[in-house]
Amino acid sequence: MQRTEHPLLSQSLGSQKTLVAFQFGDPLARPKVYVQASLHAGELPGMLVAHHLRGILEQAAAEGRMTGQVVLVPAANPIGLAQRIDHHVQGRFEFGTSENFNRHYPDLAQAIGADVLGRLGEDPASNVALVRSAMQQWLEQWSPANELDSLRRRLLLLAHDADLVLDLHCDGESVMHLYCEEPCWPAMKPLAQLLQCQAVLLARDSGGGPFDERLSGIWWQLAERVEATGRMAPLPQACASTTVELRGEGDVLHTLARPDAQAIAQYLVHAGVMRAEAQPLPALRCEPTPLAGSQTLRAELPGVLVYRVQPGQRVHAGEVVAEVIDPTAPGASHVHEVKSAVDGVLYAIVRDRYLQAGGEVGKVAGAKAFRTGDLLGA
Repeated sequence: MQRTEHPLLSQSLGSQKTLVAFQFGDPLARPKVYVQASLHAGELPGMLVAHHLRGILEQAAAEGRMTGQVVLVPAANPIGLAQRIDHHVQGRFEFGTSENFNRHYPDLAQAIGADVLGRLGEDPASNVALVRSAMQQWLEQWSPANELDSLRRRLLLLAHDADLVLDLHCDGESVMHLYCEEPCWPAMKPLAQLLQCQAVLLARDSGGGPFDERLSGIWWQLAERVEATGRMAPLPQACASTTVELRGEGDVLHTLARPDAQAIAQYLVHAGVMRAEAQPLPALRCEPTPLAGSQTLRAELPGVLVYRVQPGQRVHAGEVVAEVIDPTAPGASHVHEVKSAVDGVLYAIVRDRYLQAGGEVGKVAGAKAFRTGDLLGA
């Protein structure tokens, strides 16, 4: 195991933040898996899972059982961890720019496409090596102007050449679920099985430039551009990525994190990254649904939020999911029912129990796509 500290650009005099990464196995070995936690710094279940996963990987490395390599970043956002208001971590948006820490990553397909498309040949492995080299060169030449972009650059440099990328997040209150690009689903299906996900949301491009999709999206985007030219230059999906939502913000428990880390370790075994006894893959608990079919429920009026359905339960179109109660309203108009418009699983809800008008109530994974544009929330 090798521990490396990566200093970020200093935003202010006397201030210096550092990103810590651990590397397990031969740094030239394949497959390469990149795992990071808490890019949204207030989402802590992933940090605890990374702690337990680190112990598993340290033992595997000490026993010579690493056949591939793993890069683990247990606390991917030192900037957000330092942001507090009234004793509460504000780790989703960066104070200086108001930008989401998991949006606005550079479009690598656009950045290097013109350079590599004409140089691709008939050998898939050589094409993969060419694209990865171009990505690394572009990232090394990128000169960030602020601390946030220096974090983005460093995370991409650590992960750009990975075969598999796991970005560990969580929701307010939720069941285990994944967000995944459609071309990545075959590689991520065993992970969904091992984690016993209750929802899997697929999209071709969810919009907004999130970390994981910038790493996997470049491959299918460049492959489509090659195909459009009619040239014989095969380009495999050389990186499969996913965002793993480890239940809710309050689920920071050893009793959950240990088995989650063990499930990820089993995924690494199935992926050929380390040697251990491979367990049979359990059945999927859900079928994937389109992210464009996920309905975000909202409150039309302000009030106290009371759920009638809990995360993980299946709801039907027209079913009441929650009530928003205005105890100050006259007459019988003080209870507003929030109903689902789709059939599906209520996979996430908010932690707040008082909402303003328009406030988010929860998300239902519907099977039929009906949304367009950017599919992720703020």
